[in-house]
Amino acid sequence: MTKLIIFDWDGTLCDSVARIASCIQLAAAENQMEVPSKQAAADIIGLGLPEATKRLFPGIEEGQAAIFTASYSAQFRAQDSVPCQFFDGVYETLAQLRASGFLLAVATGKSRMGLDRVLEALGMIDFFDASRCADETLSKPNPLMINELLDEMSVTAAEAIMVGDTEFDLDMAQQAGVRSIAMTYGAHSEERLAVFDPIACLDNFHNITIYI
Repeated sequence: MTKLIIFDWDGTLCDSVARIASCIQLAAAENQMEVPSKQAAADIIGLGLPEATKRLFPGIEEGQAAIFTASYSAQFRAQDSVPCQFFDGVYETLAQLRASGFLLAVATGKSRMGLDRVLEALGMIDFFDASRCADETLSKPNPLMINELLDEMSVTAAEAIMVGDTEFDLDMAQQAGVRSIAMTYGAHSEERLAVFDPIACLDNFHNITIYI
């Protein structure tokens, strides 16, 4: 029986993939670095910012990486003054799940500051029962993020489910022994997500209620 539902944020709940990719491109251009394609920039969504930077720019020196991440963060904060909105049906479905007694958590590649900023802007600062961000634990796909949430909520792996849109989300869940649901409208394709044996691949968020 499912007790805890863990959600990725960007690309799963929030329609923010295009904004993140654009900010990555702008930060690269600002620092005279090779500008990644929109697809390449979207491909690393879900990782912590340091891990994403190393994957985007293999061999980048530490100093240059720090400059890039600072530029990206500034670009994103500027654009995030108007927060990205939820995908259709997300808020209503989350409210339905909460009213049904499920524990709800977030596991995200965002920073703690970034997640708290958007939760406050959306009036949801106290909505979720727990959350983990990439700058306070190990980045996806390491399973520590999920394991910490299981411990905090006193829930077993068999009683939890992960909902995400990237292979990093599903790989993390698989390593933690947690079932997963793949959302196919986000950053990664259904073909990539299916490799990690989710119990469902869905293009409509509300349909997760069928599988929980």
